[in-house]
Amino acid sequence: MSAARESHREQSGQSDGGSPGSRTFSRRWVLGAGATTVLTTGLSACGSGNGSGGDSGTITAFVYGDDAVKVQAASVARFNKSAAAKKAGGRVKLEKVPGSDYSPKLRTAMGSPSAPDVFFNWGGGSIKAYEEAGKLVDLTEIISGDPVLKDGFLPAVLAAGDLKGRHYGIPMRGMQPVILFYNKSVFAEHKLQPPTTWDQLLDINAKLKKAKITPFALGGSDIWPELMWLEYLVDRIGGPEVFKRIQDGDAEGWGDPAVLRAAEMVKELVDDGAFGSSFTSVSYVNGGAPAVFAKGKAAMHLMGSWEYSTQLGKFPDFAKSNLGWAAFPKVEDGTGDVRNVVGNPTNYWSVNARTRNKDLAVAFLKDCASQAYAKDLIDNGDVPTTSNAAELLSSAPNPEYARFQYDMVEQAPAFTLSWDQALGDALGTKMHTEIGKLFAGKSSPSQFVAACKGLK
Repeated sequence: MSAARESHREQSGQSDGGSPGSRTFSRRWVLGAGATTVLTTGLSACGSGNGSGGDSGTITAFVYGDDAVKVQAASVARFNKSAAAKKAGGRVKLEKVPGSDYSPKLRTAMGSPSAPDVFFNWGGGSIKAYEEAGKLVDLTEIISGDPVLKDGFLPAVLAAGDLKGRHYGIPMRGMQPVILFYNKSVFAEHKLQPPTTWDQLLDINAKLKKAKITPFALGGSDIWPELMWLEYLVDRIGGPEVFKRIQDGDAEGWGDPAVLRAAEMVKELVDDGAFGSSFTSVSYVNGGAPAVFAKGKAAMHLMGSWEYSTQLGKFPDFAKSNLGWAAFPKVEDGTGDVRNVVGNPTNYWSVNARTRNKDLAVAFLKDCASQAYAKDLIDNGDVPTTSNAAELLSSAPNPEYARFQYDMVEQAPAFTLSWDQALGDALGTKMHTEIGKLFAGKSSPSQFVAACKGLK
């Protein structure tokens, strides 16, 4: 769940817009890997040394060791030869940690003398405990005082990994917005256009059901695909401030009228058959929901940007010819900007407060804003989050799709991090349980709100 993807490639064997792979992306697995609960005991076990140990001229960077790590490996090699590294008096050593081991190894290392100086993370809830324990460098003033870092990234992405309005990370992988995908052949056959308003979406639903086509594919057995609906509806109804309040620790934020109304709209969709009658037994992870969509049994699919590469791997003809994409529609009387985006903005580099060479670490972070770094991401099938990437997208595996994603995020006033990522594993898992009950009809919208207000 950049992660961002949280190493979508680790699960699917491919990248957005890249070549097909053999495994299926499991965002729920990724949640467990990324938004981990950091043990207080581990954080309090501070060693006597600083940073990664060894000589002061070398700092260590922990990175999630999937097949996308070649981009970071190239960055380290390039930086170590640069004048910036020489000026800062050292070099970076990259330590690739296997995906399944990443979070526990990081958690252990951060409480020891061998802690990394720089480390890969998912922003939001994944670093909250480190920040609360004073383990992170607050990068806010560093970024605002450095033109390369201040102007090098799309503002919505830079802000998405924040904690209480403070920057603790620098974007370092590709973007993963949630997108409304549609089957172009089904839409053409029934003379439909992608909805731009909620009323249009409901009208399309009615026409599709009359034609005995399920409006939306939904992998309800995984729960997290259901979350995407609530994330967008709450944003469109009340704006990003509604969830921001919850993310910042105010559980009463669940009582905002936008949350209740979003839950009511979800119930209306479920009761109206928008997801069919058996969506709670359909999985995204095992390929069920993508197959329903690709085979024309469902006309639309609200999913992360990795849906393109999932379809390219499983149903390449559909992906190349009939897969369409659009933004989530406006809710007519809502106050949220229709340009806002939800999903997994990207992954981030953060700096350990105990680093032995902060100047070197910050100099290394700047490479992520370089054109060479952006080009490497694009060559690997990613859409970069850097402000200089637009001119490079013609070389992407699917330039049209890459430009759509980039423009979508570049123009977004806000990019809300997936709620489960933002809240962390413990709260995120409990929230998933309540979302599952809502979609399955086992709780009412008001019961959903009350249950979420009581989450601890």
